[in-house]
Amino acid sequence: MNIDSSPIAAIATAPGRGGIGVVRASGKNLKPLIGALFGDTALQPRHATYIPFTQADGGVIDQGIAIWFKGPHSYTGEDVLELQGHGGPIVLQMLLARVLEAGAALGLRLAEPGEFTRRAYLNDKLDLAQAEAVADLIDASTEAAAKSASQSLSGAFSKTVNTLVGNVTNLRMLVEATLDFPEEEIDFLEKSDARGQLKGIVDALEQVFKQAAQGALLREGLNVVLVGQPNVGKSSLLNALAGNDVAIVTPIAGTTRDKVTETIQIEGIPLNIIDTAGIRAPEEATDVVERIGIERTWNEVGKADVILHLLDADHGPSRSDESITEAFPQGVPVLRIWNKIDLSGHKPAVDVMDDATHIYLSAHEHIGIDLLRQELLRIAGWQQTGESLYLARERHLIALKNAGAHLARAGEHAAQNDQSLDLFAEELRLAQVQLSSITGAFSSDDLLGVIFSRFCIGK
Repeated sequence: MNIDSSPIAAIATAPGRGGIGVVRASGKNLKPLIGALFGDTALQPRHATYIPFTQADGGVIDQGIAIWFKGPHSYTGEDVLELQGHGGPIVLQMLLARVLEAGAALGLRLAEPGEFTRRAYLNDKLDLAQAEAVADLIDASTEAAAKSASQSLSGAFSKTVNTLVGNVTNLRMLVEATLDFPEEEIDFLEKSDARGQLKGIVDALEQVFKQAAQGALLREGLNVVLVGQPNVGKSSLLNALAGNDVAIVTPIAGTTRDKVTETIQIEGIPLNIIDTAGIRAPEEATDVVERIGIERTWNEVGKADVILHLLDADHGPSRSDESITEAFPQGVPVLRIWNKIDLSGHKPAVDVMDDATHIYLSAHEHIGIDLLRQELLRIAGWQQTGESLYLARERHLIALKNAGAHLARAGEHAAQNDQSLDLFAEELRLAQVQLSSITGAFSSDDLLGVIFSRFCIGK
């Protein structure tokens, strides 16, 4: 990641038309820019000033509010200038062009995606987990996700991780101090209760991982793919789960030719429900369009987090259903959905068997749909608790897993009493590095570049 400290500017509001639009600039010293735009005495730090935004020749672009946040008391830790005007795209482009023109002598340039937040991180206004929470809060698709992102942005996740780091560091220092004085190694593990301290750290880490894993569901959601023969009720089930007629339903087999995706929420968990073309043998497909639809169905199955295999409860399973089952990828949870119980006479139920979990329902009559929702939550690992959840990312979960693995190996060395204290200390160091990478204490420039490049411009 190239660190360029020259001042930057960008439109900070979303593309499109709106009542208000914001152009933001950040740099170590923006007084020359403010002077070029408004005069040397026009703005006072942290005071909103209603003022005309003018071209270099004095022509008025717009009128709005200008606010100067003098560093380090700003979002980025540098001087920040925000110009709040009307939210028309042309007006904002003209205003941005004027700001870049006025700051040309300072080397003012257009900001890269996420560069304002990257500077906030580099200037210790946010740690890395908080910086990522900014993007997660913007991208939150559910109320629960927004609340969890706000928790992380406030520093709750970072505080918890830092507490773990502190506990690991304290134990590590104790072990390494003992290594410096070999005569003190005798019965060190017992005297310092090192094993008890390690167990407390491991238990705390498991709890953090549990909360982070559930929070990750709020961010990522699950891809749930509906699979089955034509006319088995896949589109009806999609409509029942969505609570809306998002897919066409007819008695004609093969109505769905391409995937239909609808995102729903269950207990705040986003689920991407994907209806697919009915599967039958290639020689039975009526035309090339249906064959392409079936190929796309299998493509979606390959990317599924959960597969809902729909079967006809009124007619029972067929050889084709068995062929479909045999082609499912290994390791992906499968729910056997016996649809049309309003015709078969079955009662709504969940039957856990050796091969899979079987659910009996009627998509058309909306009978047993809640049973399916609960099973989807179970597969997702969701637990409704009063604990705060952290909107964790995949890299956070990987770091927590790796830290747990190092702590497990540290426990193995601790079991050898004082004979492997050096290896015990090394595993604690590696666990500390993994945990610290979450907040950015140990992060490569390449990682930072990837993270901030995914932000929107102006944030």
